[in-house]
Amino acid sequence: MKALTDYNRNHFRELPQRNIVKFHLATAKGNVVTGLGPGWVRIGATEYRENLVLTPEAVVAGFAPSGFEGLVDREFEGLLNYKPEMVLLGTGASLRFPHPSLTRALTDAGVGLEVMDTPAACRTFNILAAEGRSVVAVLLIN
Repeated sequence: MKALTDYNRNHFRELPQRNIVKFHLATAKGNVVTGLGPGWVRIGATEYRENLVLTPEAVVAGFAPSGFEGLVDREFEGLLNYKPEMVLLGTGASLRFPHPSLTRALTDAGVGLEVMDTPAACRTFNILAAEGRSVVAVLLIN
């Protein structure tokens, strides 16, 4: 068996060079979550310390002012005004599922709902927004 030092390193430089994969940075054209911590989320350069609705075009603070336990069905029904194909529900630091009756309007409209903790919802929003998808994220901070 040949030792590694027996190989001619220049041999690999003489092989034809081909571009097999090119990577391109894809970023969203609108709002992007740029930071997150206990009790706050940063969208672009602005920090928010309250629950909010996030779309690629808008940030609306004040959603569900009573937190997860205070969620009501008309809040989810109001999300249909954004005409989303998918709603991401970030339920705070831990994963909690809302009662299905609360999200009935989304189901009846054929809008997908993904429930996850808020950090996961932020990451997922950034990916889907960068793909140009019509996504709405509900981010529960408190």
